[in-house]
Amino acid sequence: MELEPTDLPSSALLELARSLGVDTSFTGWDGASRAVDVGTLREVLGALGVPAGTPAEVEASLTEQGLAPWRRLLPPVVVLREGGEAAVPVHAGAGSTVLAWIIAEDGTRHEVSQQGAWEQPRTVDGRPTSRATFLIPAGLPLGWHTLHAQCGDRAAHCALVVTPRVLETTRKLAGHRDWGLMAQLYSVRSSRSWGIGDFADLADLATISGAQYGAGFVLVNPLHASEPAPPVEPSPYLPSSRRFFHPLYIRVEDVPEYAYLEPAARAVVESLAGRQHPANLEPDHLDRDSAYAAKLTALEAVHRVRRSPARAHRFEEFCAEQGQGLADFALWCALSELFPADAPEWSIEPRGPRGPFAAEHREQLAERIEFHSWLQWLCDQQLETAQRAATDAGMAIGIVHDLAVGVQFTGSDAWTLQGVLAPGMTVGAPPDMFNQQGQNWSQPPWHPGRLAESGYTAYRDMLRSILHHAGGIRVDHILGLFRLWWIPVGAGPGEGTYVHYDHEALIGILALEAQRAGAVVIGEDLGVFEPWVRDYLAERGIFGTSILWFERENDVPLAPDRYRQACLTSVNTHDLPPTAGYLAGDHVDLRESLGLLGRPVDEERAADLAEQSAMLVALRERGLLPPVGTEPAPTVQETVEALYTYTALTPSSLLGVALVDAVGERRTQNQPGTTNEYPNWRIPLAGPDGTAVLIDDLPANARFAALVEAIRVRAPRP
Repeated sequence: MELEPTDLPSSALLELARSLGVDTSFTGWDGASRAVDVGTLREVLGALGVPAGTPAEVEASLTEQGLAPWRRLLPPVVVLREGGEAAVPVHAGAGSTVLAWIIAEDGTRHEVSQQGAWEQPRTVDGRPTSRATFLIPAGLPLGWHTLHAQCGDRAAHCALVVTPRVLETTRKLAGHRDWGLMAQLYSVRSSRSWGIGDFADLADLATISGAQYGAGFVLVNPLHASEPAPPVEPSPYLPSSRRFFHPLYIRVEDVPEYAYLEPAARAVVESLAGRQHPANLEPDHLDRDSAYAAKLTALEAVHRVRRSPARAHRFEEFCAEQGQGLADFALWCALSELFPADAPEWSIEPRGPRGPFAAEHREQLAERIEFHSWLQWLCDQQLETAQRAATDAGMAIGIVHDLAVGVQFTGSDAWTLQGVLAPGMTVGAPPDMFNQQGQNWSQPPWHPGRLAESGYTAYRDMLRSILHHAGGIRVDHILGLFRLWWIPVGAGPGEGTYVHYDHEALIGILALEAQRAGAVVIGEDLGVFEPWVRDYLAERGIFGTSILWFERENDVPLAPDRYRQACLTSVNTHDLPPTAGYLAGDHVDLRESLGLLGRPVDEERAADLAEQSAMLVALRERGLLPPVGTEPAPTVQETVEALYTYTALTPSSLLGVALVDAVGERRTQNQPGTTNEYPNWRIPLAGPDGTAVLIDDLPANARFAALVEAIRVRAPRP
């Protein structure tokens, strides 16, 4: 669908859009201001449930927006910072008496008093209605409480969330430095893998990098759930669910019931594993579907083994703790095995897991629902083992999980959480310097109003699940918790607009759940953003992200001492080639071959060469590379080490070392703006000679050791 150009927006349409947090213009990466198309504004407002197709609808919607808060006794949710008071507007019939109180998470009751007199009444739906302010007392503990109000026979309640002023786990890192590996787990295999890196490989990677090399953390790609059976989406950033995990990563042999397989069943599983093991040495392409199909067959055999009473009890406890969310996810998995994503059955009942279609199949598919719930329990157990291995190896942080921006349109979350997602919209990014045609991530956005109405429950539950066995979380595109680029489905990436969210609530809840888990939070705050956003994140104790190639000041590389302390600093990111490939200009060649450049390739190469030359000058000025003309010239590996040492000269508390750089890999893992034009997320870890690198090889990998030594010795901890 191409949005048709329309006339200029009316002042009423602009007012309506702004009242709902919808931007009517935006500033591009080049600094120019651009007006949002009228058609885009109308479609976005429609997705928010606000009619705006005609002038009469716009006027009616403006009136409705003004009256909506007055129809509520309490707001949908209250989020505040610890230690402070909060004023809450309460609306009731003129002359009414309202009582308000809080039931805290621990069951204690706290009174809430009215502050000041009732305001002058206004007529709402034919009745005089007034407003007063009630004061939430200071000193409430951190947590999820409930605010209650009573007015005659009318009662209301809403979630009251008290969040940390500053995330304590981040504050503890001030004056301390940790470096860690950044890895795409599926690509990091061992001799025992089934062709894809798994949770046991993660435990080994953490142990090797922590105990032998002194790493403080391992940052991995999102481990979110994908489809319940092959074929599966290769991108870890386009999951089915962000709350649950991908059984593809389960190490079958580590499931306790595996030891009790009958001989015939064990022979089948061993045969499946034996057929997959040669894929660990495949250097060119990862085959998720083959690995997943083999694992599911094996896991079904293991699932048939009777669990011990203790194990059965722990599984029951896990299911009870996960509650309805797990039951709905497992139902979706079971249904997806029966009906493909485009099957008409999915549209029979639009109410998702709450409708009669779902209820009927819960009974019919009880065994498969139990199986998929069991798989999630195994994921949880093996993640717990990986985190314990990391901390036992001396890691101060351990495993850092990555949180994707959103989910697939046809996935579990889109079905089970449809009440808090915006229909007819996808998210992405407007054109920028690196992605000059913009990006469409094919993911439905949170509906800001409905998410607040729900008390942010789905958001909270997702964070709790990810943080259950983690030392940290990286939030991809954390700017999306402030505003997201909404694109009407079918429109081009540049034909969208920003929609704003209650960042005080979203960041506060993120900090609360991380503090309770004892985890650090790293926000990927790259791209187009307003300058105050980074200051706000720092104020709340959320780490930022700095990538060496993107940090510039007055068109020259940013000096090391100008980097942020509360930051994860690294040379590159998964959306760029490994550093050896970047130095060779592979990213320019690749984008040209795919038709992704917005200017002539010669101009692009010249700009890239100038950028790299400026960086190399900065390295020489600090003695990290020899002067030009020195013989022999520095090797690619020596230049890579110098670039990492440059990051180690910064005050940043966290330094990221890409595993691909540590082993000499050169191939790009992901090229934004493509799907199947390039084998995104399907590149195995290999060395400079193209040979697969296994976890078994890392303890004796000289290139790995040299890069780590360059960071640890030439730039000691602050």
